[in-house]
Amino acid sequence: MISRLFQKNNTSLDLQVIEAKQGDEDIRNEILKQYQPFIAKSVSEVCKRYIDPRIDDEFSIGLAAFNEAIQAYSSEKGCSFLSFARLVIKRKVIDYIRNEQKKPPVTSLNETYEDEEQMENPSEIAAAKERFQLETESWHRREEIKEFQSQLKKYNLTFAELTEASPRHKDARESAVHSARLVQSDERLLNQVLEKGRLPIKELLRKVNVSKKTLERNRKFIIAMVLILDGDYKYLQEYLKGVGV
Repeated sequence: MISRLFQKNNTSLDLQVIEAKQGDEDIRNEILKQYQPFIAKSVSEVCKRYIDPRIDDEFSIGLAAFNEAIQAYSSEKGCSFLSFARLVIKRKVIDYIRNEQKKPPVTSLNETYEDEEQMENPSEIAAAKERFQLETESWHRREEIKEFQSQLKKYNLTFAELTEASPRHKDARESAVHSARLVQSDERLLNQVLEKGRLPIKELLRKVNVSKKTLERNRKFIIAMVLILDGDYKYLQEYLKGVGV
């Protein structure tokens, strides 16, 4: 299951940002292209509406702000690059909206024509929104996987190990996930996993109808499932529901 659930991505975004800051324009352009769904989502959170990267001026503001964030970011700021970039984008877009609100409203013939054209092509608008939604969801899945991969490193775990440790049979997998849910719902047991990086097998044996040997064999897998269940992993959690666990 793990091999289907995750894809390896060993390239750190923060390292890419550093290389872009040092003058690698190819990497900068690739980052700007790859994270357009993130930029559009950040802008839409400010504007409270769907943002089309192709036609909305606010997206251009967000794109420029993201580019500025690449140049201004430092790991010493105490936050991830994406958190910093989101803040820069929102500030720039808010400033843009405030400035636009100060201007008297002007309606051009071109704007009127574009509005009418959009109204005459609702299917195109719907298709664009659907495409943007799919791209945004795809981006979030990738980010969840990157974040989860980073968290696994804190527990000296890798995707390769989880692939090997994943129970092969459905009933064994369901039993392991059930054990993970019990740990995640018990604050004392959960803290032992999060703070000490170990599975409280002795305490867990009192709650489950499986042997100590089984828990030890599935230890890595159970810890990984605890991290998913307790983390902000919307898509990974949905996947677990989808496969009946």
